[in-house]
Amino acid sequence: MNIDDLGNIGEFIGSLGVIFSLIYLGKQIRQQNQITRAQFGHSLTQRLYDRYFQTSRDGEYAEFMSLDWSSESLTPTDSWRIQMAILTYLVDIFDVYDKVKVGLVDESHLNTRMRQLKLGVMKTPNAKNVWRNWKLNRDYEFVEWFEKEIYDGESVSEDNQSEEERLMRDKLNVLR
Repeated sequence: MNIDDLGNIGEFIGSLGVIFSLIYLGKQIRQQNQITRAQFGHSLTQRLYDRYFQTSRDGEYAEFMSLDWSSESLTPTDSWRIQMAILTYLVDIFDVYDKVKVGLVDESHLNTRMRQLKLGVMKTPNAKNVWRNWKLNRDYEFVEWFEKEIYDGESVSEDNQSEEERLMRDKLNVLR
């Protein structure tokens, strides 16, 4: 065996080392992705738990949540609080939708939240006002998907706003 043969054996062993290192690195990356997905899923679940827990321990908040959000007798303050609550739901949906889209969390997180919104919250005048303004911050694909899910494909825009919704917006000084 000469020096060239030893060099070839050394290169072969080095190549095997690179291959095994790449396999190990691939497994590490896959495991880190699984951990990241689990952490995102946990944080999303924690947000829901916190909201539910707040309702159970805070009487004033529970009373607010039990209001009829479509009532015509809501005070401007109640309407504003409702709109801010709906906005938090929408921001949560935006976040979860984006995470599902890139594969960071399971679609079940999005479905859970959408089932809650489909119970009627988003059909109220306050919710439509919030959506009408905030949908401008989202891309066309999201708006189409959301309106199909919540409003059976009907677009919520200034053009199809009811007189009651227009009056409420003027009363709350939502449009400036």
